[in-house]
Amino acid sequence: MEFLAHPEVWLVSLLTLTLLEIVLGIDNVIFISILAGKLPHSQQAKARQLGLSLALVTRIILLCSISWLMTLTKPLFTIPVLNHSINGKELILLVGGLFLIGKSVVEIHEKLEGETGHANPTGKAVSFTAVIVQILLLDIVFSLDSVITAVGMANQLWVMIAAVVIALGVMLLFAGAISDFVNRHPTIKMLALSFLILIGVTLVGESLGQHIPKGYIYFSMAFAFLVEMLNLRLRGKSAHPVELRQSVK
Repeated sequence: MEFLAHPEVWLVSLLTLTLLEIVLGIDNVIFISILAGKLPHSQQAKARQLGLSLALVTRIILLCSISWLMTLTKPLFTIPVLNHSINGKELILLVGGLFLIGKSVVEIHEKLEGETGHANPTGKAVSFTAVIVQILLLDIVFSLDSVITAVGMANQLWVMIAAVVIALGVMLLFAGAISDFVNRHPTIKMLALSFLILIGVTLVGESLGQHIPKGYIYFSMAFAFLVEMLNLRLRGKSAHPVELRQSVK
């Protein structure tokens, strides 16, 4: 109970880390919202809640396995062309980044072009299980970034876990509003998918030893989002919004 003697230390760490976890988790919420939007409306809320709950469990398990996380820094193989050794963490980031880029491009294609250019003749809905599996895979990638940040900022395990729980609670509270907003505005959905491509490229760069400062990424995303908010406000309700193709449910 020594930490109780210095509440100002752990309280500042908790608040700072919670805010960072929320910022780092926004991309996760956006991706979950887009995937959940492919399901029937009655299942979307359940998918978002389950997805964020899995993200919470994943983060706590990783935090409790810090010693295992440290072994991920051991080189596994070397890429001769780049003269760069790939370790376990970088391999996960590489695969996750490529998956994120590929998935986002496919989503953009389906929304703009449609899978076959006409309605699915089978009328088969997107599988709930398939959506949850995709969410779980991306949760692991996003959790690595979140957990490594937590380990670097706090010394006490309980502070890390508390920050993650609070951050996921906040995201769970606003996930529905974010999802509805994204689904109501097709241009926002395209922008969100573009953000995910940007994040995927960043993950691939990180895995290959090319560090890209997060500040540049978040500033670019914030600026693009601000411009789109101004566009939505200027267009108002008089203009007809762009209609994207919807998955058959």
